[in-house]
Amino acid sequence: MGWELSDLPGINPSICTHRILMEEEVKPIRQQQRRLNPTLLDVVKKEVTKLLAAGIIYPISNSQWVSLVHVVPKKSGMTVTKNQHDELVPTRIQNSWRVCINYKRLNQATRKDHFLLPFIDQVLEKLVGKSHYCFLDGYSSYMQIHIALEDQHKTTFTFPFGTFAYTRLPFGLCNAPGTFQRCMTNIFSDLLHD
Repeated sequence: MGWELSDLPGINPSICTHRILMEEEVKPIRQQQRRLNPTLLDVVKKEVTKLLAAGIIYPISNSQWVSLVHVVPKKSGMTVTKNQHDELVPTRIQNSWRVCINYKRLNQATRKDHFLLPFIDQVLEKLVGKSHYCFLDGYSSYMQIHIALEDQHKTTFTFPFGTFAYTRLPFGLCNAPGTFQRCMTNIFSDLLHD
C-alpha cells in the first residue's frame, strides 16, 4: 500500500514484465520536441520531477526512439452553467492537466499482443450466487508493471529540460491493456477458476 508513487515498489518482474516487440524491418523514429507554452511547460516539469524522484523514469541520451509530450486538460466533476440561450446545461470542470506521451508512431511499429480482455458480463456472471466479493482499485496500476530493460529505451520522450525513458509501464502503449490483464490474471489465478 502506498500514498504516492515513490511508495510503490511495483509488481515483481518475475510475475509480469512488459515487452515492446517490434514488427519486422521497422526503422526507429526520433521525433523532434515541440514548444510548450510556459504554463504547460511548468506542468510537464513538475510531473517529470515527480516521476524521476519515484524512479519511474530516468535520463537517457542515446535512444533511437523518441516520442513527444502532450498536455491535455483533466476533466473532473460537473457543474451547471447557462448557455447562449439562457438554458442550464451540464458542463465538465477542467481544473488540472494530464501529461501524456504520444506513442502513436511507436505503436504503429509495435507487434500487437492479442491477449483477450474479458467481457464485463462474463466477469459478472462469475459473481452470481457468491456470498462475498470485493472491488479493488489499483493506484497508478500500469506504473506498477516494470518494462523489460531491453525495451525501456523505446519509451523515450523529450521536452525542453531533457530526454527520459520509463522503467515502468506508462499509459498510451498499444499493448499495455493486454499486459495489465495478463498480469492480473496471473496474480489472481487461484481465485479466477472455481
